Amino acid sequence: MEATGTDEVEKIKSKFMSAWHNMKYSWVLKTKTYFSRNSPVFLLGKCYHFKTDGISAGCIISGNVEEFRKDFISRIWLTYREEFPQIKGSVLTTDCGWGCTLRTGQMLLAQGLMLHFLGRAWVWPDALDIDNSDSESWTAHTVKKLTASFEASLTAEREPKILSNHHQGTLKRNCDDNEMRNEVYHRKIISWFGDFPLAAFGLHQLIEYGKKSGKIAGDWYGPAVVAHILRKAVEEARDPELQGVTVYVAQDCTVYSSDVIDRQCSFMGSGKADTKAVIILVPVRLGGERTNMDYLEFVKGILSLEYCVGIIGGKPKQSYYFAGFQDDSLIYMDPHYCQSFVDVSIKDFPLESFHCPSPKKMSFKKMDPSCTIGFYCRTVQDFEKASEEITKMLKSSSKEKYPLFTFVKGHSRDYDFASSPLHEENDLFSEDEKKRLKRFSTEEFVLL
Repeated sequence: MEATGTDEVEKIKSKFMSAWHNMKYSWVLKTKTYFSRNSPVFLLGKCYHFKTDGISAGCIISGNVEEFRKDFISRIWLTYREEFPQIKGSVLTTDCGWGCTLRTGQMLLAQGLMLHFLGRAWVWPDALDIDNSDSESWTAHTVKKLTASFEASLTAEREPKILSNHHQGTLKRNCDDNEMRNEVYHRKIISWFGDFPLAAFGLHQLIEYGKKSGKIAGDWYGPAVVAHILRKAVEEARDPELQGVTVYVAQDCTVYSSDVIDRQCSFMGSGKADTKAVIILVPVRLGGERTNMDYLEFVKGILSLEYCVGIIGGKPKQSYYFAGFQDDSLIYMDPHYCQSFVDVSIKDFPLESFHCPSPKKMSFKKMDPSCTIGFYCRTVQDFEKASEEITKMLKSSSKEKYPLFTFVKGHSRDYDFASSPLHEENDLFSEDEKKRLKRFSTEEFVLL
């Protein structure tokens, strides 16, 4: 009885926290973010300009304000959720108040998978349909669309979702094989991040992997720990579609090129040798107690690369997914908005809550120095090209003796570091990884 009473108290506390965070963060979606018309805006390697004339040279302009909005909204947004299946070993049915870094890690991985399956040029055809208007809140807008979707399902409509009728080309678009393929992958990627125990990259699975580093549901996760959890989640994923992707996490701010290429050239599920795409995660620290402004140009340079999949960062104890910048402000998606659980296993589940209707901006100097930078490389040649390009960027931006991180030829074992095997039979993390993860849990990483 005593245990049951404790569980009830925890459930009530969990509901209270969800309500508090909703009240605390719901205004975020209703506040407007102001952008300068005189400066370019970068979003994961694409450059946009809101001015129609007099655009300065120096970068290829991908579009105007509407194209930027469409591109931004197309990114997958993963936030706090409530009323999902209970997390194993706890009474928690929400991650409100503690799961923000896991959510930003999910967003970074989702962008990597979008590059892999859909390409950087892909945008969600219905992106602008969910944009909030001045006359109604995003929540009310979503309710209307969900109601329309539900009514459509009752009439046995077979479309992926109810579509706006002001597009005369809608029928043609839905009949297009390529668009249909993209829609399937769009939904599939989101479903991998569903909030239920069997989802490959869902919160439940990530928490299970986190237990190996001493973390439990309800703990706060740092960006370096999350990088290792994501690597293990991809490594353990059983979906055949995911066998062509691997994740590499830099060791002590060093990317060992031969280790990366070994991962890319490992045997795939088909039984024949082939190359895998790799998502490279680099946990770094942009200063001591505060972010060093000398790193601003490097961070902007990284976010200007099309193979960049974003940065897991934020303010102290408040994680954001950084995806772009304008001038000295970073553009981000905020996971601190508690939404209701969506069952992604049902056919034609609603997509609106997985796409952020409005970007937010934050001054670079407010950024917490602890972060994890992500890159995607489809082939070994792409990795080699990226390592050369980023190395030049690191050298030009480094005012001190040591760059933020380095690419080194050879294997980690060549430098007397314990080499982590690609697969562990009896344990998810090797002893060396466990020690490193526990150190990250307290220190995040070592300063050079």
